[in-house]
Amino acid sequence: MYGKTNLGSGTMTARQKRTLAIAGAAIVLGLAGFGVWSAVAPDTYAGSGGGCVNVTVPSSTGGATFHYCGAQARSFCHGEFAAAANDPVAERARPVCQHAGLGK
Repeated sequence: MYGKTNLGSGTMTARQKRTLAIAGAAIVLGLAGFGVWSAVAPDTYAGSGGGCVNVTVPSSTGGATFHYCGAQARSFCHGEFAAAANDPVAERARPVCQHAGLGK
């Protein structure tokens, strides 16, 4: 019973403290690095423009993103403007295509 009530038996050694501090610092630096990278990294799917379109539509898995540039974007937008008026993808794609300069 003495081992279970001895409060001093759970203290950390200097080596354990140093290891814990290094691990904590590595985690903090890793998170800070990820934050800086995410703030300055170019976002491929940021928005439409410059001949590229990005359309996000609801799907069975939560959402789908269509990303097209150049000839593929022109073809996609042409098809969406030709689609039925109540087509859910076309409803979302038409304003995006117009913003990218690929509209009617």
